[in-house]
Amino acid sequence: MGFEDYPKLLQPTYACRHGTRRKLTEAAAVVGSIFKSAQTTLMPNRSLSMKTAEEQLPAQETGRSTDFTHERAYDDLKQAHQAFKRAAERLLSINHWDEYAGPGSARFTLTNNLGDELSGFAAQGFYFSIDLPAPGSDAGDGLEWVMIERVVSEGNAKTAEEYLLMTVRPVPDPRKADATIAHFFDDVSTSTFIVRRDGLAVSAGAHGRNETPNNSDVDLHDKIRNTAVALMARVGLSGPQWEKLVKGLIEYNEDDGKAT
Repeated sequence: MGFEDYPKLLQPTYACRHGTRRKLTEAAAVVGSIFKSAQTTLMPNRSLSMKTAEEQLPAQETGRSTDFTHERAYDDLKQAHQAFKRAAERLLSINHWDEYAGPGSARFTLTNNLGDELSGFAAQGFYFSIDLPAPGSDAGDGLEWVMIERVVSEGNAKTAEEYLLMTVRPVPDPRKADATIAHFFDDVSTSTFIVRRDGLAVSAGAHGRNETPNNSDVDLHDKIRNTAVALMARVGLSGPQWEKLVKGLIEYNEDDGKAT
């Protein structure tokens, strides 16, 4: 299945805020049925009513914001559109993000709302775990957990801009009944990943908003650990991870398994 077969998953999703677990079983069932049918397409161009990718970012209200981007220009529109589609497929292929980022990357695993591993493209309402090359949290049994709360695709080969956007938010470990957020950031924080074509330029970005340490309503180990990891991220130690990923989303070569 290619990017142009990706289903339209723009209906409201279940969110997870302030430590409250929301049921996602129905959302996962809807996503599964859409994938099986494979008869839906991308959202059609909405011309003047179409929001830009930047306008889709969550508002920055508290904590810290971060932005990492990588861009490449192409010679003509056909090349640029094809490069955008390849990058969009990589963005949705979360299980392969460590390959795109290269050596030293965290490992990412796509799951359903019960924590069962999934293959294929990511979709709104799915979860994924993050295995950092650092001590893990108690709440997540060594893993960080986020939920994909929003997926937006806009534009096409004939519009000046086309993009795919995915926003994720920290959540509790879906394998547990415990409602403790399993991430070093609190659930007010979001990360938004964007692949975008603007004319002949194709870019990928990772945009953190409202990044706040998760040091409330967690055990002592996680309070210390989450504060330390969040502070490391604050001074820029998370930068290389996202910088390598956004570069890989654009430059990765499936033939040799490297970002050029």
